[in-house]
Amino acid sequence: MTFGEIPMQQSTSLAAIPAVDRVLNFPAVQALAAEYGRAPTLVAVRGALDQLRELARGGALAADAVNEPRLAARVQSALEDAARPLLRPVFNLTGTVLHTNLGRAPLPEEAIAHAVEVMRRPCNLEYDLGGGSRGDRDSLVEPLLKELTGAEAATVVNNNAAAVFLALNTLGLRREVIVSRGELVEIGGAFRVPDIMARAGCKLVEVGTTNRTHLRDFESAISDKTALLLKVHTSNYAIQGFTAAAEEHELATLAHTHELPFMVDLGSGTLVDLSAWGLPKEPTPQQSLAAGADLVTFSGDKLLGGPQAGIIVGRRDLIAKIKKNPLKRALRVDKITYATLEAVLRLYRDPERLAQRLPTLRLLTRPLADIETTAQAILPALQQAFSHTAEVSIAPTHSQIGSGSLPIDRLPSCCVAITLRVKGKGEGSALKKIEQAFRELPVPVIGRVAEGAFRLDVRCLEDKNVSGFVEQLAQLRSR
Repeated sequence: MTFGEIPMQQSTSLAAIPAVDRVLNFPAVQALAAEYGRAPTLVAVRGALDQLRELARGGALAADAVNEPRLAARVQSALEDAARPLLRPVFNLTGTVLHTNLGRAPLPEEAIAHAVEVMRRPCNLEYDLGGGSRGDRDSLVEPLLKELTGAEAATVVNNNAAAVFLALNTLGLRREVIVSRGELVEIGGAFRVPDIMARAGCKLVEVGTTNRTHLRDFESAISDKTALLLKVHTSNYAIQGFTAAAEEHELATLAHTHELPFMVDLGSGTLVDLSAWGLPKEPTPQQSLAAGADLVTFSGDKLLGGPQAGIIVGRRDLIAKIKKNPLKRALRVDKITYATLEAVLRLYRDPERLAQRLPTLRLLTRPLADIETTAQAILPALQQAFSHTAEVSIAPTHSQIGSGSLPIDRLPSCCVAITLRVKGKGEGSALKKIEQAFRELPVPVIGRVAEGAFRLDVRCLEDKNVSGFVEQLAQLRSR
């Protein structure tokens, strides 16, 4: 029987509620103060007593609610809730591997270990161990980026939007930047390329049409006010049908003929040919640089599988200008990002084992048979949890890569579908309650309501996490 449902004759009055000092002297509460601290415990006690007073005023305060064990339990619950971190691990069973709202790429163990090491102790973030003098933090990853991309130089900022902003502000301030109208993308959170360009102090010059832009469109737009030519990879949507676009090598030649730099924004760039693992092909910085691009920007936390970062690679003189921009300091990253990015980049030096060691690539290339085995492993526990209310079955589905990467491509996958036995009015609300129940588990489970069921795509539930997932499902049965 829940609080507030007790018969009126069992209720008690305000006078029965003990004072704050008395509750603080309860042995159980003193033990809580030793564990959580006196100040948080005092806040919890006051909050618990305020709740009891509110119930008493409504005539709904149970007589045993003011006894020592019940009061101590209430205080403990409040302390546990207050101590629980707001940033918490979750099970991503949405079917979107690189889910922006769920932190995008999970990091490999090598990156986690390296980050922990530099977090515990001082490190040479900006110290040249060879020369014994102040160093450049970009030197921690620049050699790897040069090796992997073929670039002359590289720098890192806090995300790819910042990379694009910084490059444009450095090279195009108060001048014109030419870009195809069909490449003026909007990324998550209504963040648009034209807005970034405007904030960077550039004047946007759109050329071509939404579906067709030719080299001559760029050429006719070049003037003495032009700062650079820009090509944006439309990684989060695709235009199909009657289309045309100027090739990178053509734009590079045109830009260089007019002594202008050519910049490519790849967005969710990758350093490997994904088609080698049966995934859709995605352009790489190496290819753009080989085609003549002077600067290439891309993300560290999308297809690359690393931490949130924006990476700029390209010509040495242009990178040097970018690094001298005062805004570079405002957009720089910390030692944790450098540590994790360095560790991830080192994995790319061993491409034969990359799919096993890099979680993003491992999840994207996970065999369907392996995913089905995971679904079978968690099916009995889910069926038991919903034995009286829903049918639980395994169904085929399709995962998506996510974070604006390869938007029209889907990966064959497998899900566990929870379908209510009683259909009709209220079905949608009932499914939402199931969705909420999973979110309220100790390690929240994030799935999705679709096709008349609550669906859990298990592509991202790896074997090492199956037992932990199943163990907490017992809490669903107590609801």
